This record gives sequence, structure tokens and C-alpha cells, in this order.
Amino acid sequence: MPTEFRPAYLQLLKTSQLNQRVAQAYERLSDCEVCAHACHINRRAGELGTCRTGERARISSYGPHLGEENPLRGFRGSGTIFMTRCNLRCQYCQNHDISQRDSGYEVEPEDLAMIMLELQQRGCHNINIVSPSHVVPQILAGVLIAAEAGLRIPLVYNTGGYDSLSTLKLLDGVVDIYMPDIKYADPALAERYSKIRDYPQANKAAVKEMHRQVGDLQLDERGIATRGLLVRHLILPNNLAGTDQIVEFLAQEISKDTYLNLMDQYRPAYRSHHFPELTRRITRDEFDAAVKMAHAAGLNRLDTKRASIFLF
Repeated sequence: MPTEFRPAYLQLLKTSQLNQRVAQAYERLSDCEVCAHACHINRRAGELGTCRTGERARISSYGPHLGEENPLRGFRGSGTIFMTRCNLRCQYCQNHDISQRDSGYEVEPEDLAMIMLELQQRGCHNINIVSPSHVVPQILAGVLIAAEAGLRIPLVYNTGGYDSLSTLKLLDGVVDIYMPDIKYADPALAERYSKIRDYPQANKAAVKEMHRQVGDLQLDERGIATRGLLVRHLILPNNLAGTDQIVEFLAQEISKDTYLNLMDQYRPAYRSHHFPELTRRITRDEFDAAVKMAHAAGLNRLDTKRASIFLF
């Protein structure tokens, strides 16, 4: 990174506030409201809620990832750490072996810190925590240890978007780049496909808070992201996700300078065969229509990486 760049968490480390945030976050595990489910169980005593995760975080894998958005992957990759389990129940999840099962292995904060430092040593442009919403205390503890040992690259919070506002406020000044999904505009479809009816309401509030903290996505002279909001939206067949409403929300209530990845890679997976409307990939016309919706709403910072092959 350019020498003048300093990740947000270093300032909190300097003032000892990062230690305080870790303590506050761990307190939330005893009557858990770490994510938007607010299960109110004692994870520190071994009780399990919706995320099926106790006091220790689990990871499935980690490493430099060249498949992320252009400003994250750059030319050396995004340092992704894939957390096991998820607080969503998406019936079409392409990573259901990670998100819905106890794959991987438990780690202590010291292990997370070592992984972060290893990814930095390998030249990754950032530390990209995938599915972090249910393990924020453990992540904060890992960041604290890693920062004390020399971590100096941006921290990316790569979330499905069902996040607790109070937990997000603990991350203010810690996270450099927020990358939330915005999955649905319709509560009924959110319940049908991800088993969370209040997802749209909670998601909008979370995205607003994320943008308040970090603003629009900022890039350095190499085009690598250093700070800000980057939004992902997976296009579903027949506009089931409500893409038109989502781009209007971003343009009118967040910012017309929002960096948006309209994701074209939906494919039937996991339990999608139970939903006839989800048993095909999107068409090129559907993707092109989504891009037109974004442009019509005033959004022009669209990620240009494309990898899918359209079958219809």
C-alpha cells in the first residue's frame, strides 16, 4: 500500500479503544445479539443459536483470492478468510457446504491474527473476512492482536447484509471497507428464499450505517480500494430480487456514487430445486436489463468483472 495509507483500526489501537471494543463485543456473546437475529443465548457457555457457532469462530479456508471485485483483488489478490456457518439460510446458496455445515476448524483469536499477518506477508491488498456477522467479537480480537504485531492493510467486512446496528457501531473506526449484499426488496421473498422476513428492513438500516461510517468507495492511484462502501447484488431470474427497487434505494438513500457489483453468477444450487422459479440461470437479457436499471437510477460505478456464461 502507499506509505501514506493507514487503516482505520490503527488509530483505535493507538488510543486503546480497540481493546475496549473487543471487551464490549465479547460481552454480547453472553446474551447473544451479535447479529440481527439477536438469539439471546449464552454462546460463552456453549449454547448455540441460529448461527450454530459458540465462543470460538470457525474458518473453512483462507488465501489470496483473485475472483473478487476489481478494486479488491488488484494484481496480488484479496486476502480472504472464509468463516464457517452463516446467519442466513439462503435456499440457493452456492457455498452451502461452508455456510450451512460445520466444515473447517475452530480458531482462537491468535490463530486469526496469524492468518491475517500471513496474508499480508503474501502481498494481499486487504484482509477480507467472508461471512463475519456472527463472529464479530472473535474478528475484533484477532485484529487487535494482528495490529499490535504489524498488520497494516485494509480490513474488509464481506457480509450477507443481515447485521446488527449496535454491533456495526462497535466496528466504526475498525473496518475500512464494507461489502454488504443487498439480496431482496420484498420481505415475503426474503422469508421464502433466506428464511428471514425482516431482511430488507434490517439490511437497509445496516447499509446506511456502513455508508455513514466509511462513505463512498475510495481508490488509490493503482485502482485498489482503501476505504468505503462496495455493494453486491445477486440478480435472480425474473427480477425476483427486486433489482429495480434496490438500485433506487442505493441512488436515493445511500449515494449515486455507490460502487455496485451486479452479480450475474446465479445458478441453481443447494435446495433451489424446491422452488421452480429458481431452477434456471439468468439470461443475458436479464443481466443487461439490470444494468439499465442501475444506470437509469443514476448509478454508474459498476464493477466490470464478468465471469459467467449465459445459457439462454
